Amino acid sequence: MSTPHLRVASAAPAADEEIRLRMDPNRTERLPVTAAVLAGGRSMRMGVDKTLLPVDGETLLARVVEVVSEVCAHTVVVTNRPEQIAEAGLPADTPVLIDEVANQGPLGGLVTALRETTDDWVLAVAADIPYLEPAVIRALWDARDGARVVVPVTEAGIEPLLALYHKDCLPVARRVLASGRRRLVAIFSEVPVIELPLAALLAADPSMRSFLNVNTPDDLADVRESDAHHDTPARASVIVRSGDKHGGRMPVERPVTVHMNDVEVATMQATPDDLEELAAGFLVSEGLLTDREALTSISADYKRGLIYVVTTEDVPDELTYRKRYITSGCGKGVTFSSVGHARALAPVEGDFAVTPDALHEWMRAMNEQATKYRDTGGMQACALAGGGKVLVVREDVGRHNAVDKVLGRVWLDRIPTDDAVLLSTGRVSYEMAVKAAKFNVPVIASKSAVTDLAAEIAASLGICVVGYTRGGAMVVYTHPERVLSAKEA
Repeated sequence: MSTPHLRVASAAPAADEEIRLRMDPNRTERLPVTAAVLAGGRSMRMGVDKTLLPVDGETLLARVVEVVSEVCAHTVVVTNRPEQIAEAGLPADTPVLIDEVANQGPLGGLVTALRETTDDWVLAVAADIPYLEPAVIRALWDARDGARVVVPVTEAGIEPLLALYHKDCLPVARRVLASGRRRLVAIFSEVPVIELPLAALLAADPSMRSFLNVNTPDDLADVRESDAHHDTPARASVIVRSGDKHGGRMPVERPVTVHMNDVEVATMQATPDDLEELAAGFLVSEGLLTDREALTSISADYKRGLIYVVTTEDVPDELTYRKRYITSGCGKGVTFSSVGHARALAPVEGDFAVTPDALHEWMRAMNEQATKYRDTGGMQACALAGGGKVLVVREDVGRHNAVDKVLGRVWLDRIPTDDAVLLSTGRVSYEMAVKAAKFNVPVIASKSAVTDLAAEIAASLGICVVGYTRGGAMVVYTHPERVLSAKEA
């Protein structure tokens, strides 16, 4: 940045003791700073208000407020939508400020915070950074040295939405805003600025996760997947929430019982949506329904969680005398659970292949349509893509249930599957590979991991299994000939 006011902070203080004091994770003093969490964006790329989306049990906005409140003497939320912020699960005493001028971007939010603060400094921070480390805020504070703006510089460039602004910036910010400019960096040429370099940021947050933000459904899925596998240090705070106040964003799970010809076949824990499809997919996967023409009817009592399937096919005798209970996290069925059974299935034949771009596009389309997966953080989504587009998307608390719902719809509507891809947000286990084989689906793609047994079974059944399909990358575990290279495409 070319500005006469610019300086770069030293990445290394003069003394080891000073380094120790500045980077000490046990520092507890709160800084004389007002943290202004800017929550006025319109979330155009997400499609919904992303600040209210849950990550690891709390909304994005609540996560940011929690962290900055540990470090800063005062915390405010600046927004154009105070009625929606009420649903964010914030502490009751969190002040919510309305933008001085609506829809003026981050600079408008900063002006509002600078106008209201009783501190000399305001920390402007985006509401969509779920992994902000307190040490980064302290590093910015320690680097002030006479500046009026302290801004971090990552490999991606300057980060003005995680920066310190002195109250002296208010008249400059108002003047710039009046000129029609809305970007925070527009004031940098008129005030003394210190840039905190990458080396100093790495000392405060070696993972640099503090600068990971959530703009799209793919970003959200990546953050949730990262949360599931990343060891996050415990914070010295506990959040207690009332279920009746936050139930609208909690995944729904109920016992659902499947009856076939008045025989109780199984009770499973599932999300009580699309129950007819769930029963059809489950029973076909179990080999209990084999003839579409033999199906007479499927009906569901959604209030009581009962599904009734009537068919001219017989129920095996052994199921007449026993029942099976299946949890939402379990993929085992009522008629088989052995790997030997899986290996005896007929392999999926044909030369169907797909491009990496198509897999990523279909995964993105599934994420956009899977609103409960996106909004609750505790659901799984599954989809079937074919003919160049996503055909069916279903969601459930259990990934196997979501697969059954999709495959049930496929079976009921007689949708061809020999050139289709089964998509999932959840881990691919061997039961999922078996379900795909039973429906003659040649490719499975997931945003998550693939178990070794799933890969082994899929390899023997002619199924291509792709894992970690996100962020422009993927891992092809079996039958790579079904994923075309750029030259082949």
